[in-house]
Amino acid sequence: MRCGLQVSYFSWPGAPTSIGPTFRRVAQNAEGAGMSSLWVMDHFFQISMIGPPELDMLEGYSALAFAAAATERIELATLVTGVTYRHPGLLAKTVTTLDVLSGGRAWLGIGAAWNEEEHRGLGVPYPAVAERFERLEETLQIARQMFDGDDSPYAGRHYSLERPLNVPAPLRRVPILIGGSGPKKTLRLVAKYADACNLFDAGPEAMASRLAILRGHCDDVGRDPREIEVTALSRLSLGTSGAKAPSGETMQSVDEAVDRYGRLAEVGLDHLILGMGNDTDDTAYELVAELVRQLEPVQAGTW
Repeated sequence: MRCGLQVSYFSWPGAPTSIGPTFRRVAQNAEGAGMSSLWVMDHFFQISMIGPPELDMLEGYSALAFAAAATERIELATLVTGVTYRHPGLLAKTVTTLDVLSGGRAWLGIGAAWNEEEHRGLGVPYPAVAERFERLEETLQIARQMFDGDDSPYAGRHYSLERPLNVPAPLRRVPILIGGSGPKKTLRLVAKYADACNLFDAGPEAMASRLAILRGHCDDVGRDPREIEVTALSRLSLGTSGAKAPSGETMQSVDEAVDRYGRLAEVGLDHLILGMGNDTDDTAYELVAELVRQLEPVQAGTW
């Protein structure tokens, strides 16, 4: 099992002056601990599940470019870009640029978008959910075409691209991850277009249920479900079991975390993405390194 880190909170002591140095240190600590991937949210306001909108929030791709310059190996992506935020041709170009400058480490993480507050606040159109999914499917088609170097015209219901030229090309075929677990639309798009899906950590039974639905969609389109990397976002603060992290979360030991995520691996988890309540604590990464070491040989079960 691979392990990654999502950074979703930037209102650190001394912000905004401290944000750059602190984020650089977090990215370097994650890479030094052996984590495979680094993710940021693609939001412009802080989301309500974490805090009020007035808290600090970085634009996702600028933050990833900064992290790319501070690291050498760790893969980089948003979890996830809302399809409404950027024209698909410009989005594919942005992700390709990140891939080229990082040495082939970019992913495209994308979803149908949901945060109406920041759309209204910044004047970004927020169509109804059905249209957002239509736009998501067209964006997936355009991104795949551009990542593959095909500059032939694209004509869809919502987007028309006369010549989707993408030079320089990405250094690898950029993996596409779709976030969300909606059984009818989202997981169907995963089966049809994606290299990976992202599910919330709602426990083994919930994950198994969603993966069974995804398997059915794969059967419908004639795809081997083993081609799809299963990722999950999970909150965790590593430390002394039962102690409190600075975020107020109860800490778990490495052994507790290995047991918890081993059960998710049994039902199909390949890639664990942690949101850590103590991600700015340098000493926590000694425990992260041990967690990575113990989870690395764990193989995902068949789903």
